[in-house]
Amino acid sequence: QVDRYLYHMRLSDDTLLDVMTRFQAEMVKGLGRDTNPTATVKMLPSFVRSLPDGSEKGEFLAVDVGGSQFRAHQVKVFDDGKQSSQLESKFYPTPKEVIQGNRAELFDYIADCLLDFMETKNLKHKKLPLGFTFSFPCKQTKLEEGVLLSWTKHFKVRGVQDTDVVSSLREALQKHKANVDVLALVNDTVGTMMTCGYDDQRCEVGLIIGTGTNACYMEEMRHIDLVEGDEGRMCINTEWGAFGDDGALDDLRTEFDRELDLGSLNPGKQLFEKMISSLHLGELVRLILLKMTKEGLLFNGKVSTALLTKGKIEMKHVSAMEKYKEGLSNTKEILTELNLFPSEEDCIAVQHVCTIVSFRSANLCAAALAAILTRLRENKKLLRMRTTVGIDGGLYKTHPQYAKRLHKVVRRLVPNCDVRFLLSVSGSGRGAAMVTAVAYRLAAQRKQIDATLAPFLLSLETLREVKNKMRTELEYGLKRETQASATVKMLPTYVCGTPDGTEKGKFLALDLGGTNFRVLLVKIRSGRRRSVQMYNKIFAIPLEIMQGTGEELFDHIVQCIADFLEYMGIKGARLPLGFTFSFPCRQASIDKGTLVGWTKGFKATDCEGEDVVDMLREAIRRRNEFDLDIVAVVNDTVGTMMTCGYEDPNCEIGLIAGTGSNVCYMEDMKNIEIVEGNEGKMCINTEWGGFGDNGCIDNIRTKYDKEVDEGSLNPGKQRYEKMTSGMYLGEIVRQILIDLTRQGLLFRGQISESLRKRGIFETKFLSQIESDRLALLQVRRILQQLGLDSTCEDSIIVKEVCGAVSKRAAQLCGAGLAAIVEKKRENRGVEHLQITVGVDGTLYKLHPHFSRVLRETVKELAPQCDVTFMLSEDGSGKGAALITAVAKRLHNVGQK
Repeated sequence: QVDRYLYHMRLSDDTLLDVMTRFQAEMVKGLGRDTNPTATVKMLPSFVRSLPDGSEKGEFLAVDVGGSQFRAHQVKVFDDGKQSSQLESKFYPTPKEVIQGNRAELFDYIADCLLDFMETKNLKHKKLPLGFTFSFPCKQTKLEEGVLLSWTKHFKVRGVQDTDVVSSLREALQKHKANVDVLALVNDTVGTMMTCGYDDQRCEVGLIIGTGTNACYMEEMRHIDLVEGDEGRMCINTEWGAFGDDGALDDLRTEFDRELDLGSLNPGKQLFEKMISSLHLGELVRLILLKMTKEGLLFNGKVSTALLTKGKIEMKHVSAMEKYKEGLSNTKEILTELNLFPSEEDCIAVQHVCTIVSFRSANLCAAALAAILTRLRENKKLLRMRTTVGIDGGLYKTHPQYAKRLHKVVRRLVPNCDVRFLLSVSGSGRGAAMVTAVAYRLAAQRKQIDATLAPFLLSLETLREVKNKMRTELEYGLKRETQASATVKMLPTYVCGTPDGTEKGKFLALDLGGTNFRVLLVKIRSGRRRSVQMYNKIFAIPLEIMQGTGEELFDHIVQCIADFLEYMGIKGARLPLGFTFSFPCRQASIDKGTLVGWTKGFKATDCEGEDVVDMLREAIRRRNEFDLDIVAVVNDTVGTMMTCGYEDPNCEIGLIAGTGSNVCYMEDMKNIEIVEGNEGKMCINTEWGGFGDNGCIDNIRTKYDKEVDEGSLNPGKQRYEKMTSGMYLGEIVRQILIDLTRQGLLFRGQISESLRKRGIFETKFLSQIESDRLALLQVRRILQQLGLDSTCEDSIIVKEVCGAVSKRAAQLCGAGLAAIVEKKRENRGVEHLQITVGVDGTLYKLHPHFSRVLRETVKELAPQCDVTFMLSEDGSGKGAALITAVAKRLHNVGQK
C-alpha cells in the first residue's frame, strides 16, 4: 500500500543517472562567466587553492556559525612528522532573537562568545589567526572576504545580505578589543574537506548532509571563468541546495515536496536541499502520514494534533524509527508519544514511509556526488580514479542506514571511481583552522619563492644599464688598442656585401654549430624567376666526436659530405662551398678562419688557434675522393642575416637565439680599426656571448648563474651566453629547483635522483611547461617524465621558475640588441631608424614567450628605432651558400 502510495519517491538507477547528467550541466553553467547569473547551482569560488600537505604548524582560532549551535575552537597543529593536531572547543546556544535579529546583534554575539572562549583558555594575551566558518552562500573575491548572497536554514538576520561578513566580524572584534586576525572565511563543506584532507591527502571533496546539505570539491582553475588565472586548482563551493530552483527537478518533486516548500521560510528556493536535508525530512514524513491518515490508511483515520502541528516530527524521530534491529518498539514508542496509538500494521507502514523518504534523500545526494566525482576524474583525464570524500552532518552521522545507502549508490553510479568516505570527527571548525594554517604556510612560502626569484626580475633601469655596458664593450672590440683585451671580440667576417639578386649557380654549404651537422646543395637562380632551391641531409655528431680530437671531428665531417654527394649523385663535381662554422673565429679573409675557442659543448682537441678551413681541406685531402672549392667560412649569425637579406634588403643584423646566443651586423668600415680601409661596410660577428667575462655584469648574475658557470665545460667564459641561450636555461632552472626543494618549498623537500643529474632539465621542457595551451596536468606529466613526482602546487612553482628564467634571458638579449640598433642609427646619422633583424634559433622559434619579450624590450630601450624581426626559414645553411655566391660575384667583378 505504502509502496503504491509513494511510488514517485522510489528512484531507479536510470533516473539517478539522469539526475547526475542534469547536475553536471548545472555545474558547467555555474562555472561559466556568462551563464553563472542564471545558474541555480552557483559554483562559488572559495579562494582555497591548496590542500594541507602536512607541513602546517601553529596555533589557530576558529568560530563556526551556521548549525544549531555557535562553536569556538582552539586548534594546535604540530609539525612533528606525524601530522597531529589538537582541538579544544566550546559550544554556545543560538538564541532565536539573535539569528532572527539584526546585523549588530549577531556579530556582537559571535564576538562575545569568542572572547568568553579565549578567556576560558587563557588566550587573551596572544594575537592568533582566526578561520571563520560561515555556512551560508557567500560570494568571495578573496580568502578573507565574503558577501552574503542569501540566508538558508532557519537564519533570517536583517542587514547582513549583500554585505561582507568578515568586515562585520572584524568590526565587532575591534569594538570588543579582541586581539584576533581574521585570515580566512570558510564554508562548512570546505572546512570538512580541509579537516579530512589533513588526515588523508587524497581528500578533494567535502560533503555536508545535516540540517542543510552542500558539497565542495577541487576544480581546475582553467575551468573557473569567475576568477582570473588558469594555474592550479581552487575549491568550489557548489551550493547545490538550490539545484532545481529553476524547475529542473519538477518531474521528481511530489505533492508533499510542494506542500513542504510552500510552508517554508523561503518558498521556491533551496528545493534540492528540501528533498535531502534533515531539517526537512521529518516534516516531509509528517505531511505524508497526515494525508494517509486523512484517507483512512493509518491510525483508523484519526488525525491527532501532532500530525497537524508543523515541525512536530523531527529527523531524530525518523532516525529512531528506522532502527530495524529494535523491531517496531521505537516506532511504537514515538507514535504513542505523539498521541497516535498505532496498531502493528501502522508501525510497519510508518517505518516504511521513513525508509522511502530517507532512501530518496540518500539517492539524490549520491547522484549529485557522482556528478562531482565524474567531473574530477575527467579533469584528471583518468580512466580510473582513487579519491576521498570528507563528510560531516547529523543526518549522515546519526541515521542508522544513511551512510551505508549513500556509499552503495555512489559506487553503483560511478564504478570507475574508488571512493573512500571519511567522517570528519571534529567538524568544520578544525577545517577552518586548517584553511588558515594552509594560508599561513602559503604566505610564508610565497615570501621565500619571491625572494628566490627576485634577482631574476630586472628593472627597466637595470636593462638600460646592460644596454649601455654592451655599447661600451662593442666599441672596445672595434678599437685597435683595446681589441685584444675586449670580451666582445667584434670579429671581422670579410663579408662586405649583401645579395643584390644577380647571384646564380650551384653551391654546397656545410652547417656546423650544434649537435647536428647539415650538408646542403643550394641552387640559386637570378632574374625574373629568382629562386633558391635547397636539398639537405642532417647528420648527428656523437658526443665522443664533439669532445675527441680535431682530426676525428673533421674526418667525421668529410665522411658526412661524401655520404651526401653520393646520395645526390654529384660526387665528381667541383662545387664552390660555404662553411657555416658557428664558433668564434678570427678571420684574415673570407676563406680563412682561426678558431678562437670552442663554445656550446664542443671540446675537440688541437683546433683552437688553427685555421678551420685548412683543417677541412686536409681532411678532404686525406680521404682523397673528391675536391671542393672552399670559398667562404661563415658564422651562423652571418648566414641568417644573408638568408633574410635575400628577401629584405633592409636586413643588416643577424641574431641567433638558440643553443647559443650571438649577433652580427653590417658595420661602417671606418669604425673597424682592426681592418684596413674606410670605404663601405663589413659584417661584424660580435661574439657577444663573452659579454660580462670581465665582470661588468656581475651585479645581475645570481648564485644559480655562478653554479651553472662553474659546472660548465668553460668556466668563467661566455657568461652572457650562459644567461641567455637555450643550452643553459634548463640548467639554471634545475639549480633553482634544487634550492627550492632544499628549502622545503617543492617536491615535499625530497631531492630526487633525477634532479641531481646535470642537463636533465632541457630547454625544450621550459618551452613545453610555459606553453599557455598546456594545463597543469600536462606540466605534471612532463615533470613525471623527468622522475619528479609533483603536486599541483609544485607544478605552479616550476612554471613560475621557468617563466622567470626565460623572461630574464629574453630581456637581456633585448638589451644587447637595443645597443646594436642604436649604434646602427647613430652610424647612419638619422633620428629614426627602420631596420630588419634576421633571426634563427630554437629558443626564438619554439619558446611561447621569448620572441614577444625580446621585441618588447628592444622597443622600450631603443624607442627611436623601428625594428622588424624576420624569421630565417631555411637557417644559416642557405646563408652560407648566398655568401659564397656573393663572394664569387664580387671576386668576378674584381677580376674584370
